[in-house]
Amino acid sequence: MKAFVAGATGETGRRIVQELIARNIPVRALVRDTETARAILPPGAELVVGDVLKPESLTAALGDSTVLLCATGAKPSFNPTGPYKVDFEGTKNLVDAAKTKGIGHFVFVSSLCTSQLFHPLNLFWLILVWKKQAEEYIQKSGLTYTIVRPGGLKNEDNTDAIVMQSADTLFDGSIPRQKVAQVCVESLSELAARNKIVEIVAKSEATSKSFGELFANVA
Repeated sequence: MKAFVAGATGETGRRIVQELIARNIPVRALVRDTETARAILPPGAELVVGDVLKPESLTAALGDSTVLLCATGAKPSFNPTGPYKVDFEGTKNLVDAAKTKGIGHFVFVSSLCTSQLFHPLNLFWLILVWKKQAEEYIQKSGLTYTIVRPGGLKNEDNTDAIVMQSADTLFDGSIPRQKVAQVCVESLSELAARNKIVEIVAKSEATSKSFGELFANVA
C-alpha cells in the first residue's frame, strides 16, 4: 500500500499523514509549497507539488500510489466560489485522476449534516451542499470509497470513545481531528469500511469499540 494525501498540510490532513507513517505506510503528500510543508509534515512523507484545482498536475503527483485520502477543504473567506472550487471541483479532479491511475480505495473527509440544506454552515457559501455533491460524485465513480463525516473538529485529542453511525443519523457532537485521521487510515484495511458513509463523533460516556466493530455496525 502507498497512500496519497490531498490536503496534507491542513489540520486534519497532517494528522492523517502522521497516522499513516506511524503504521509504516509510505506517503505521498500533495503540497503547493514544499518549504512550508516540510516544516509541518513528518520527515518520512514524500512531498509532491500539485494542486487539486490543476487536474493536469494530479496524474503525475499520484505516481505509484495505491490509495488516496482527501482532507481538502475551503478556508473561510469572502470568495463565494471557494467551497464550490475546493470541495467540489477539487474533489472531482482527484476522483478523475484516481480512476485514471486505478486507485484501490478513495477516502474522503466530508462533514456531518451534508444532507441538511438549512444548516448554518451553508451560510459559508453552501459548503455542505458542495461537499454533498462531491460525495455523490465519488459514489458514482466506480471507485471503492469510504466517506467519513465527522462532527465539529477539535485540534486537541482526548480519551473519549468514537461513536460511528450510518449516513444522516448523527446531527451534533464533536471529535478530535486525530480520531478522524485514525478512522480514515483504519478504513483502508477494514473490509467493512468499503463503499460506506460513516458519521463519527466522540463521547466520554460511549463504550470503546475496535475499528472493525465500529465499521461493521454501519449499514
